[in-house]
This record gives sequence, C-alpha cells and structure tokens, in this order.
Amino acid sequence: MNANTSDPLRLIQTGSDQLGHSTGAIDGLWGLRTALAMKALLAANGRAAALAPQGPIPWITKAKSALGRHEARHRTWLMDWLKRDGRSLGDPSKNPWCGDFVETCVRVALPDEPFLGALGTNPFWARNWLLFRQEEKPASGAVLVFSRGSGGHVGFAMGRDDTHFYVLGGNQSDAVTIARIAKSRLLGARWPVTIMPRQQRLRTIKPGEFLGSTNQV
Repeated sequence: MNANTSDPLRLIQTGSDQLGHSTGAIDGLWGLRTALAMKALLAANGRAAALAPQGPIPWITKAKSALGRHEARHRTWLMDWLKRDGRSLGDPSKNPWCGDFVETCVRVALPDEPFLGALGTNPFWARNWLLFRQEEKPASGAVLVFSRGSGGHVGFAMGRDDTHFYVLGGNQSDAVTIARIAKSRLLGARWPVTIMPRQQRLRTIKPGEFLGSTNQV
C-alpha cells in the first residue's frame, strides 16, 4: 500500500482511536482490529466510546449479584438470571455455562455493546471471547480467557498474586465464585469497546484471601 492510499486510512484510524474505538497501530493498513473498530463506531452511530464510569464497574456489579449461586441448589434462580439478556445456553447443571454468565453480565450492563462474528453467534464457547472487542492488559474488570484442555474458561479479572489471577465467573466449582486461576493458562484479556478502559491495575491479593474453586486452580 502506497502513501496515497494509506494516508486516508491513517486519518480514519486516528479519528476512531480518538473516539475510544481503538484500531491498534495507526499504520494505514486494513486489518481485523481496524475492521472491528469501524463496526463498533458505526454501531455507536459515530459517538465516542463512553468514559468508564467512576465507582463499581457495571458488568462486575451484575456478576456480583449472582455470587454464591450454585447450579444445582439454585438451579431455577440461576436459569432465570442467565435469561436476563434474552438468550441462554440452557440448564446450567447440564451445560458448561461460564460463557453464558459473562455474556449475561455484559449484555445487561452494556446493551449497546456489539457482539460480532463467532462471538455473536456462539458466546457460550469460552474461547470465542478472544474475539471480544479491544485487546487489553489484565486490568480490574477485564474479561480473561483461559485454556482448559481443548476448550477454555472465561471470567472477569478481580485480582492477582505472583502466579495466579483471581477471577469472578460462573461454572467455577459449579457456582458463581471468585476462583484462583494460574497465569500460565491465560490466552487473552479483553475490554468492551463502548467503554474506555480504566487502566486500573489489578489488586494484589494474598493467597487464601479468596476461596478458589477446586476445579479451576
């Protein structure tokens, strides 16, 4: 691509980035990050991404409202809760529902957040959350995606210690818990495109301060 054709795209990338819809590098090259940023900007009708609100992060507030709910003991309550965004994987006692949990929190808290591609088609598959909007460093409230055999696990960043993240998520010991998950399993961290990242560093937590789930440690 020569300068004549790349300069207009650089201007578009710069403008999109200034509105909070990050394209990654300002390089004048069309790629996935630029395409996603353009779709997000169009979905927002040209509006800037909102500033991250002060105080509690909205999707974390939604997640905490289900903290402690168990897929068997609170099955009916949890099934109704997971349907709040208008869709659900189904019975959490019969399905791996970590992706369903994250989707419900994000969609209810951020109704204008676009879900594109495979994530929009199947947000229940944990690794599809690697397609969720802006790539981000693991910050407070970020969506973290982990390997788990050939599949994966997804939840929200709450803290860290030297070797592990503390993750608020569903399907952790069959419930909504804060689990301690090894950093070595991290595949990526993501952030909604309709809210500018806070860049708030993860709180350092002493091992044992939160109870980790046995099947996620």
